[in-house]
Amino acid sequence: MLSRIADCLVPVFGRLSVTTDPDAEIAPGSIIAANHTSFADPAVVLAALHGLGIEPVVMAAAGLWRIPVLGRSLRREGHVPVHRGDRRAAAALDVAAQVLEQGRCLLIYPEGGLPRRRGAGEATPGIFRTGLARLAQRTGAPVVPVGQAGARRITSGRTAKQLAGLVTAPVRRPRLHVHVGTSLVLTGDRAAGTARARAAVTTAWRTAAAHLSEPAALAA
Repeated sequence: MLSRIADCLVPVFGRLSVTTDPDAEIAPGSIIAANHTSFADPAVVLAALHGLGIEPVVMAAAGLWRIPVLGRSLRREGHVPVHRGDRRAAAALDVAAQVLEQGRCLLIYPEGGLPRRRGAGEATPGIFRTGLARLAQRTGAPVVPVGQAGARRITSGRTAKQLAGLVTAPVRRPRLHVHVGTSLVLTGDRAAGTARARAAVTTAWRTAAAHLSEPAALAA
C-alpha cells in the first residue's frame, strides 16, 4: 500500500523521472540501497520502484511505528523497524534476513539517518554504517544501488522550512530523479563491502543529480 500511495502522491509534489543502468536488474530477494537526504525521499524512491514493478519492504526508524495511521500500515505490511542505539537494533537484521529469504526486496538507507545540513542543494552521500554489508554477506543477497536527487527541494532544513516546502511543492513541482544502478555482490571484509556499496550508491546519485543539472553536486 505504501508504494501505491507514494505513486499517487509524488506526482502532486514534483516531477519524477527514472533511469536505470543498461544491465540493471532488481532480482527477487535483492537489497536496494539508497541515499537519504530528506523526509520526502522514501516516497520518491518507492514511487520510482513501483513504476518498475517493485514493491519493497522498507527498513525505517522505529519512531515511525508510533504514528497512528502510518504505524498500523507499516506493521500490517511487514516493514522492518530499526531501534537505533538500542539492543533491539541487531534484531532488525534478523527480520530483514527473513524478508530476503522469502524472496522479497528490501529497501535500506545505509547512512542511518538524515544529513544535518539545512540547504536544499545536493551533496555526496554520507558515511555508510556496516548494517548493509553485514546483511548482504550474511544472506548473499545482491545489492542494488539507487541514487535519488531533488527530494530536498520538497523538504529540507528546519521544521518551519519543511512545512513551507510541503505546502508550496504542489505549486513549484520541483524536478526529482531516481537512478537504479547495476547490482553488486559484497564480498571480502565488512569495511571493504561497505566502501564498495557507498561508491556504487554515490555513482547512482551523481547520475541522478546530473539529470537535474546540479553541477555543484557533481563537484562535491
